[in-house]
Amino acid sequence: MADDELYYHVDGDLVPAAEASVSVRDRGFLYGDAVFETVRVYGGELFRWADHAERLADSAAAISLDHGLSPTELGARVTETLEANDLADAAVRLSITRGVGSGGLTPDPEVDPTVVIQVEPLPRGGVNAEPVREGPATLQTVKTRRVPDAAIPAAAKTHNYVNGVLARLELRVSDADEAVMLDGDGHLAEGATSNVFFVDGDALRTPSLDGPVLPGITRAEVLDIADAEGIPVTEGSFTPDDLRNAAEAFLTGTTREIRPVGTVDGIEVGGGPVTTLLQRLYDARVERECYGGQRLSDGRSDDPEQSGGGDGVDGTQTDA
Repeated sequence: MADDELYYHVDGDLVPAAEASVSVRDRGFLYGDAVFETVRVYGGELFRWADHAERLADSAAAISLDHGLSPTELGARVTETLEANDLADAAVRLSITRGVGSGGLTPDPEVDPTVVIQVEPLPRGGVNAEPVREGPATLQTVKTRRVPDAAIPAAAKTHNYVNGVLARLELRVSDADEAVMLDGDGHLAEGATSNVFFVDGDALRTPSLDGPVLPGITRAEVLDIADAEGIPVTEGSFTPDDLRNAAEAFLTGTTREIRPVGTVDGIEVGGGPVTTLLQRLYDARVERECYGGQRLSDGRSDDPEQSGGGDGVDGTQTDA
């Protein structure tokens, strides 16, 4: 489906994508004064919608944006948009701005929010799914640092993405396709649009949310799967060398799910048994919850949670 054939939801109305627009005086356009969520849709189901809705509410609270819309109302608008486009597998971007103000940087006391829902068709997820992005990720550590939490709350998913844009611009001199960003002290933070995990032989490790790290929904899902599998996890402070010297590494994000890392700063890292196991378990969850376990019951693929597990951190079998 071409973009110009899609319908978007703008302030309560479905409109052709080519006609979708907001005012040039909208504060989301003028100042990035807006919050958003990207939600994955599998088989017509909004995956982890409650978690996304909660994070959206937290983001709005962090910038004092009282938009007055409930998760139920927002979810209904998303569903209406998916149905209008006849999409069962997609990515949804839901944005809420503070709307058109009277002028100046200071927000008006009363808010008339602008709500925009965009959709993008994606391949079917779950077991034996076609990946959204082919091949392992190539990472490059960049000079652009993450904005300190005291400046812009890291937990707030806002339209202020210039920080990530600058990081991605640095990749033009390399073959990398994702930027690894550090905090002000030079420790690992996250990718420009992803959370970072790696394995050092003893445990699964990821930067702590104590730093300027977005609390990713897929990140939380991976931590939950690891806990259920008995895979040790350390959330802490790590250096770029920790990532470069890792046994394996991967990125997490809503649309790309769990993506193995091939290289970091030109150093080969690669995937491995832990990454593979987590991918299989993640896909199995999606398959059961969103597709009724169709590909788990028709013999197309084994369910690691039903068939006795997969390779653990040390290469041994783990119970599922």
